[in-house]
Amino acid sequence: MSGQENKGTAVVTGASSGIGAVYADRLAGQGYDLVLVARRADRLEELAEKLRHAYGRKVSFIAADLSDDNDVRRVERVISADDSVTLLVNNAGLGGQPVVATADADAAERMIKVNVVALTRLTRAVLPGLLARNRGAIVNIASVLAYDTSFGGIYSGTKAYVVNFTEALHREVAGTGVKVQAVLPGATRTEFWELSGGDIDQLPKEIIMTADDMVDAALVGLAKGEAVTVPALVDAGKLDTFLGARQAFYGSLHADKPAARYAA
Repeated sequence: MSGQENKGTAVVTGASSGIGAVYADRLAGQGYDLVLVARRADRLEELAEKLRHAYGRKVSFIAADLSDDNDVRRVERVISADDSVTLLVNNAGLGGQPVVATADADAAERMIKVNVVALTRLTRAVLPGLLARNRGAIVNIASVLAYDTSFGGIYSGTKAYVVNFTEALHREVAGTGVKVQAVLPGATRTEFWELSGGDIDQLPKEIIMTADDMVDAALVGLAKGEAVTVPALVDAGKLDTFLGARQAFYGSLHADKPAARYAA
């Protein structure tokens, strides 16, 4: 494995379990060195040692809480100064707080800091270097709930931000050697559900995907250059139709006078 082409260094947040741990495994297998980021140092150390042994890659880790401003800036400093970084997977995320009126305000703020603020700042930290080297990719893990508010506006709102941010970033880097991808998983069996206070087993089994399958599909989408990857979507044309309809709708939102129904 160690004789494999070195594809640079991949930074994976939320790497200690679930989707992030699968990304770390797959990327090490593809020839990336790794910087793993998550809160629990013990889990990171265990995963790092496992990946070093299995793939012969360089694997380091940063124990950090991405809801903490100082920790985010510490991670920023490390990854922005590392010229070997060619891939960032913004996977770390928090859920829960489905009802705004009864949401814990501090927990909601932490969710926004991890899902939105940290993702944005870490993207900004690596993007100039990727553009300067004209290679690499940024993968932002969103959710199908970006398009559905029925499970709560706070979480859905953070993931809608991730989708819009990533789509705009994809246009920004067009014509360069840098790829940008938003991944929209559906229900995926990970610890995320328990940590968010949910029970994934209350959902129909036929809509629950494994983290392995989700990540493998997302990596195929990245290789294909997809700006938006929805692993469960069978008919890709539906996404094109949706995005096209959205753009057409946007075009109807501008006029020099209010619509007639708003006349006083």
